[in-house]
Amino acid sequence: MKEDYDDIINLPHHVSKNRPQMSMYQRAAQFAPFAALTGHDKAIEQTTKDNVESYENNS
Repeated sequence: MKEDYDDIINLPHHVSKNRPQMSMYQRAAQFAPFAALTGHDKAIEQTTKDNVESYENNS
C-alpha cells in the first residue's frame, strides 16, 4: 500500500499566495466538538433517573 502514495509523499506543503495562513487557534476551532445535540446530556440524565425510579418501584 505504501507505493500508492509514493508520488505525493515528498511534495512540499502548499502555502496559499492569496489567503493568510490560519492561526493555530482558528485551525483548532474547526475541529472542536460540534454541539448539535444541545440538551442531549440532560435528556440522558432524565431518562436514567426515570428508569431507576421505575426499576425501584417495580422491585
